[in-house]
Amino acid sequence: MIRSIVSTAVAGLAGFTATKAVLRSRLRTHESVVRTNHAGHDVSLAEGPAVTAGLLAGSLLIEDPRQRTATLLATAAAGGLGAVDDFCESGSSKGLRGHLSALARGEITTGTLKITGIPLASIAAAAILRSRTRPTGIFGISHKDDRPWYAAAADVIVTGGVIAGSANLFNLLDLRPGRALKVGALTLAFTDHERRVSWAPSGAVAGVTAAAWPDDLAGDAMLGDTGANALGAAIGVILAETATPAQRRLILAALAGLTLASEKVSFTSVIESTPGLREIDSFGREDV
Repeated sequence: MIRSIVSTAVAGLAGFTATKAVLRSRLRTHESVVRTNHAGHDVSLAEGPAVTAGLLAGSLLIEDPRQRTATLLATAAAGGLGAVDDFCESGSSKGLRGHLSALARGEITTGTLKITGIPLASIAAAAILRSRTRPTGIFGISHKDDRPWYAAAADVIVTGGVIAGSANLFNLLDLRPGRALKVGALTLAFTDHERRVSWAPSGAVAGVTAAAWPDDLAGDAMLGDTGANALGAAIGVILAETATPAQRRLILAALAGLTLASEKVSFTSVIESTPGLREIDSFGREDV
């Protein structure tokens, strides 16, 4: 178990480092990867593709074939569609409501592609996770899924919702340096790791987080849609695999509630006005 954690963490860190080095050497200060953050400073979006590459590199070493395939699919789709939105953005619509309104008008934006493509890929990943057998017990021993077809189908949709909802939530959190990385680390810290299927993918997330941490906290780089969506999707797969069906329904309800709340409430305002959350959010962050 320790070896699998270390190997995925090292692969994630190496994939991140190599990709970021290539992007920096070729693009440097190219306008396509430079954005202005909340404080008016220029930051690089190169971190996002590097995070996605690191997560994919680490996920290649996940031993369970269903979880490996599902993680690669969800992470690649979320990161790829996030990159389309980051680097090929079209339309002025923002937020879930804005993109849905644009779609109702017949306008296909890059954001619309993302909010339709990520859920579809997440449901496909969920179908892979829930196919044929379902793991149970401390050692992840599998047995035949003897539930009625409609119950199994509903669980696939809920599982896909958890993955897609997690990808979207992390994108909503990427509004201040280090925030999304901290939430990811805390989520994994409080995840029930009784079953071994969670350790290897968590190692990949940990390796990428460690690699991205310095520049992200310093405000020199940001995840963008590419990195935030990919990170959220990878963590969503972990949550989906470690949770029971009832827990997945609760997680999905919480994710849906937070997504809807984000249309009306500023997460930053809530965090900055809440003792405890404010200190965690600002920890290690420079004045950027």
